[in-house]
Amino acid sequence: MIEQLQTWLSMPLLVLGDYTLRIAGVASAIGILVVSAIVQRGLSKASAAAAKRSGAHDQNVYIIQRVLKYIVYGVGLILALSALGVSFNNLMLVAGALGVGIGFGLQSIVNNFVCGIIILFEKSLRIGDFVELADGLLGEVREINIRSTLLRTLDNADIIVPNADFISSQVNNWTLNDDIRRFSISFSVAYGSDLEQVREAGLKAAEEVPITLKRENIMPDVLVTELGASGIECILTIWAQGEWVKRPGWVKSQYLTAIYNNLRTAEIEIPFPQMDVHMRS
Repeated sequence: MIEQLQTWLSMPLLVLGDYTLRIAGVASAIGILVVSAIVQRGLSKASAAAAKRSGAHDQNVYIIQRVLKYIVYGVGLILALSALGVSFNNLMLVAGALGVGIGFGLQSIVNNFVCGIIILFEKSLRIGDFVELADGLLGEVREINIRSTLLRTLDNADIIVPNADFISSQVNNWTLNDDIRRFSISFSVAYGSDLEQVREAGLKAAEEVPITLKRENIMPDVLVTELGASGIECILTIWAQGEWVKRPGWVKSQYLTAIYNNLRTAEIEIPFPQMDVHMRS
């Protein structure tokens, strides 16, 4: 039985000159890759448990897990190629071929990989951050992978963005240093309105929305921004914190509703677009 198994494992699958690919080599390579995956998962869980006991920051844990993943899979791949009978000289030839491939067609892949490493160690982007890209895309960072970063938009859609876009383009990270953000809610009132009453109505609206922050230097306020064509343009500036920063549409809706109700209660007119036409006889 053992002799039959040895004979079967030594059967050649592919012969190219001096190189012979045998079933035993393929089985060993598959086994090495499976063991590498198991080791990677074990190290990931162990590092997470150790970080939890030591109170390490979640982003540091994520970086350690990613680096360990790359190292384990890299070593596993080299061992698997060795098990397949690929010599070191052949590996150098493969590396040279990859270098040529990188020079001709893999620049973007390598660029995204390097940018992903920079993002991880620079910590300019972290899991859970809420970012706005140059094209106006808003989303929460869910994963930072080798080639791309996964964003989840306000519509709960998953968007895959190449890592190079975060390095080469301007990115507005709303939660990089803290999770407090100012919102400016625009509204208009008709000419002839009492601006003091308008301010009181706006501040009352801010008080009615429970997410409004009131601290030193971040108090809500009402500002007049422009004397427009149809009315007086104003903004209500408020500050919000935490998960509300990641829901700008909901926040704007709540404050606009409160502003409208308070202006209506105070009998302050909201202007409609209008135009004066002078007819010459």
